[in-house]
Amino acid sequence: MKRVVVTGMAGITSLGSDWASIEANFLAGRSGIRRMDEWDRFTELNTRLAGPIDDFVVPKHWTRKQLRSMGRVSRLAVGAAELALQDAGLLGNPIIRDGRMGVACGSSTGSTDEIKAFGNMLLNSVADGLNANSYVRMMPHTTAANISIFFGLTGRLIPTSSACTSGSQGIGYAYESIKFGRLPLMLAGGAEELCPTEAMVFDALYATSLKNDAPHTSPRPYDQDRDGLVIGEGGGMLVLEELEHALARGAHIHAEIVGFGSNADGQHTTRPEVSTMRRAMELALEDAGIAAQTIGYVNGHGTATEQGDIAETLATSELFGKHMPISSQKSFLGHTLGACGALESWFCIEMMNRDRYVPTLNLDQVDPRCGELDYLRGGFREMHNDYVMNNNFAFGGVNTSLILRRWS
Repeated sequence: MKRVVVTGMAGITSLGSDWASIEANFLAGRSGIRRMDEWDRFTELNTRLAGPIDDFVVPKHWTRKQLRSMGRVSRLAVGAAELALQDAGLLGNPIIRDGRMGVACGSSTGSTDEIKAFGNMLLNSVADGLNANSYVRMMPHTTAANISIFFGLTGRLIPTSSACTSGSQGIGYAYESIKFGRLPLMLAGGAEELCPTEAMVFDALYATSLKNDAPHTSPRPYDQDRDGLVIGEGGGMLVLEELEHALARGAHIHAEIVGFGSNADGQHTTRPEVSTMRRAMELALEDAGIAAQTIGYVNGHGTATEQGDIAETLATSELFGKHMPISSQKSFLGHTLGACGALESWFCIEMMNRDRYVPTLNLDQVDPRCGELDYLRGGFREMHNDYVMNNNFAFGGVNTSLILRRWS
């Protein structure tokens, strides 16, 4: 078995594209959520809240040919991958193009402009807006494929389009690819572009926040007064590397990935199951070969939906007990769906290395139906931990748990 370390990490969010900017916004209690006036035309959509990235600009050195196959979701993924490779000291290095590096990445869906164009063809029998690249921008594996092509990666390509676990499954499967000696380098993560259709998915389930006139007060994970989730967008990528390979080239190591667990509820597409959520965490602990009490912090999925918040915290409390610290950064960014598992893993590593943990924004009064835990709220929490866990849970009953170890 090989050891797997993180040598590069980056993300693009509504609160910035570098940790210094994002942390400053976290510290100031500044939310990336705003009212989407542009959604007023969707009269049957109740929510008007989202966490858009309003300042994303395609880098000037990207060529027109490169951009043709990339919708917004792929541009966010490729942008985050480029920053992560730069952080790892691998951008432009020929070793990533000789078969040693692969990619594991996903999103909930491809770019929806192309889906709209194909839908128009079916509805109106016209092909307006469709061209040779339309499917490539729409296809479920568009993020992974575009990353592979943009950087010339010829290792294995693993698409992980599993809704809210796309990013964490990308990291988990990349970790396993290296751990079992298939190749020494992987780009891993996920991305999502903002689309009102994604808000409508949850709106139809009565699961979106309706605090339309007070956007910075929502979402409210774990809070008794939460009224639903808020959709966000972003991209997050990690460079994973086999330890000896990283040491041989003198790479800076951010953290080690030591455990990954993933399973399925096998019961219902949208109703989470406490027992299988807990089992996913246990699988990660077993993979890492450590006891539950070794974990010092859990980064919760924390979507601010009633069923999700209650189920995940009950599972976490059953396994770890009431003294386990937990928080959710979705309270600042909204639910970035395919990107959240990767972004939150990045945040976990940054927090662990700095001994400063971000609280849950808008958490004023914990819902008494949630599991008994040490909910981080108010200011940053100073803690020293050697192991942290990041959990994500998705529609379809998909559960993931990652364990990250401090590198020293």
